[in-house]
Amino acid sequence: MSSNTTLKDNLRAAILAKPDAVLDDKDLMQALVAANEQARGDNVIDLRGIAMKRLEDRLDRLEDTHRSVIAAAYENLAGTNQVHRAILRLLEPVEFEDFLRTLGEEVAEILRVDHITLVLETTVMQEDPAIEKLGGVLTVVEPGVIDAYLSQDRGGPAREVVLRPVRHPNPTIFGAMAGQLRSEACLRLNLGEGRLPGMIVMGAKDPNHFTPQLGTDLLTFFTGVFERSMRHWLS
Repeated sequence: MSSNTTLKDNLRAAILAKPDAVLDDKDLMQALVAANEQARGDNVIDLRGIAMKRLEDRLDRLEDTHRSVIAAAYENLAGTNQVHRAILRLLEPVEFEDFLRTLGEEVAEILRVDHITLVLETTVMQEDPAIEKLGGVLTVVEPGVIDAYLSQDRGGPAREVVLRPVRHPNPTIFGAMAGQLRSEACLRLNLGEGRLPGMIVMGAKDPNHFTPQLGTDLLTFFTGVFERSMRHWLS
């Protein structure tokens, strides 16, 4: 079979030696198809080419979806590992003061949040030097404040986990860091029969760190473990 191609001998030999390399090169194949269509002229419609183009578009969309699913899976796995590490660290302290410091420092670092506050309701409101020494990780409020805080900006009963942006950070909750935080996760705590509720508030400087669209399964699991730990300390 003869050929009157103008390709240089070394380039032609390379293509003939590895034709699969040409077929696997998407940009090269598109250039060849475009050259073929131009050679046929505008009066010829290539139905097979149209079908192939549609298949290519579908394949591109499938690849994008595949990458998104893989990325979401890795992100979920990373989040699971973070929560597990945080829980294991919380189980180590043998003193309640160390437990609270661990929550405010190491657990906040593991979960990559900028501030964590444990909020407890009490009927006795008085200044306590021990609370001041904890560096803002613990604050006490009057009964009813937690449910009101959880249900602000929306009607209905308070949800167990609330993720939202923060427009006006509450200094009572966040202390000196209030002005720097732009999103929060609020976790309602059931501390047992006969006890007032509690709440964990995680604050982040990134306004997109906690948004209502995010899943709450891992935070719900964290809340359940923390509730059981708190019941142990309170008893």
